[in-house]
Amino acid sequence: MHPVAIFTLIIIVINVVVSFKGFKSPSFFERYLFRVDDVLVAKQYERMVTSGFLHLDWKHLIFNMITLYLFGDGLEAYLGIAPFLIVYFAGLVGGSLLALFIHRQHGDYSAAGASGAVCGIIFASIALFPGMEVAPLFIPVHVPGWLFGLGYILYTIYGVRSKVGNIGHEAHLGGALVGMYTAVIFHPEAVQHNLVAIAVISLPSIAFMYIIITRPYVLFVDNFYFNSHPNATLEDRYNLKRADRQREIDGILEKIHNKGINSLTKAEKDKLDEYSNSR
Repeated sequence: MHPVAIFTLIIIVINVVVSFKGFKSPSFFERYLFRVDDVLVAKQYERMVTSGFLHLDWKHLIFNMITLYLFGDGLEAYLGIAPFLIVYFAGLVGGSLLALFIHRQHGDYSAAGASGAVCGIIFASIALFPGMEVAPLFIPVHVPGWLFGLGYILYTIYGVRSKVGNIGHEAHLGGALVGMYTAVIFHPEAVQHNLVAIAVISLPSIAFMYIIITRPYVLFVDNFYFNSHPNATLEDRYNLKRADRQREIDGILEKIHNKGINSLTKAEKDKLDEYSNSR
């Protein structure tokens, strides 16, 4: 029996406190979530970390924290405190970096949640213990960790490509890979003992990275997800609202370009002022 993973619990408490403040204060949430233009243009690089402690709702938060506890408890005991924290934050930043790269042309793209860091912890565990049994969500069957990891990576690659569900698949993929490789740096013997499992997870990921770097147009797809999913979650509605707002602002800016600023109605001017102040 290993000691209580105190830093896993501390991270969970911090996530709960920060997320709760974000639930209560939209301005706090907006100030610290991940948004491409705020990182690349305003140079607010701290958002790549702070966004990992914000969540969109209690369901989002609770799911991430339960998963973190289930995997983080044993991993912290095995790695030790400092390596565990490095794996956690490496996964968090790695997820943000991949999301930033893929959405670098989408200035208004935003995201929040600890999923990148949690995926880093999950895949660090899989790299070190590929034979561990994992029960996929809602499926009462345990599978080896390496098989779960492969299935999850393939689904995540599909999610990045198809943009299904408006979930931050990019952060999941980046966090998973960086967390896994960081754990291997601390325990290089894992490459020798678990080479097949690590390779099975790595090869499709590396191939996908190569494709999106050399042929970025493969990410340009039409997505009719919401047309066939009217019962969208809070996260889905949040993303829809942001997309609708951006289209509205783009229309106002196009009108200014074509007809001049005096052509705007009072409502359009107020909308533009509101958008400018929020930025």
